[in-house]
Amino acid sequence: MAVVLAKSAGFCFGVDRAVEAVYRVLEEEEKKEPALRLPIYTYGPIVHNERIVEELEERGVRVLKSLKELTELAEGIVVIRAHGVGKEIYETLEQRGLKIVDSSCPFVRKIQKLVAEHTKNGESVIVMGDPEHPEVQGILGWGEGDVIALKGVEEVEALPDGNGKNVFIVAQTTFHIDKFKVVLETFKKKGYHTSVINTICNATFERQSEARELAGKSDAMVVIGGSSSSNTKKLYEICKAICPNTQLIQTVKDLKFNSDEAIRNVGITAGASTPKEIIEEVLTYVRNEF
Repeated sequence: MAVVLAKSAGFCFGVDRAVEAVYRVLEEEEKKEPALRLPIYTYGPIVHNERIVEELEERGVRVLKSLKELTELAEGIVVIRAHGVGKEIYETLEQRGLKIVDSSCPFVRKIQKLVAEHTKNGESVIVMGDPEHPEVQGILGWGEGDVIALKGVEEVEALPDGNGKNVFIVAQTTFHIDKFKVVLETFKKKGYHTSVINTICNATFERQSEARELAGKSDAMVVIGGSSSSNTKKLYEICKAICPNTQLIQTVKDLKFNSDEAIRNVGITAGASTPKEIIEEVLTYVRNEF
């Protein structure tokens, strides 16, 4: 049986950068005398991977889950993860006198700046992405006027007719590329005049394109990633549509092949928050056990 691992599988630039930042800060503090060490926090889990989050917690890194928890801190270092945060979080950090280690992905910061600029100019801005996702919530937090997030084409279709209304459109960095094209066509059909900047990052484009190609050559596909990872879920959707025998797993323990058909080719890909060691565990298991 042939097993092929996607070249783009695993940590993207932004996630890798954020994870490295936490470990760097942790190591710097651990070198100090215990009495001089500052507590370390991340605003939200640094990565959508339970193993890494648990390892960091064991070494004393606490995850802040809300603005309320942030306002209760008296001192410490707060690492902002790759998803980024809204303007209010930065203001609160500065007001509390907390040390900031900003690991926001540069691609996310670009979207935040675009939203701030265009809403400040009085434009109506639409962010295509999941309103419940922390990246999108952070982006919306930079709006200074009319800005909303829409999850997909269904939400666009539910909008009133545009009648020539001007809208500026951006996308969550991990938005489904093919769905974004459909969304833009839908806006035009509904009579909106659109100005668009495609803010889906290159890593997402490459990862999705590679997954699509690999799924077309495989009898079975394995997508590795956290259950709350947006980009992993989109990889699964893409692969599943092409290769019905596709499964989404978090670790090798979740792996099960339930096919009556002979499996000659297995493709493996992974989301941007999946550590290299987990990918290697799955790859080794599939190669040795099937």
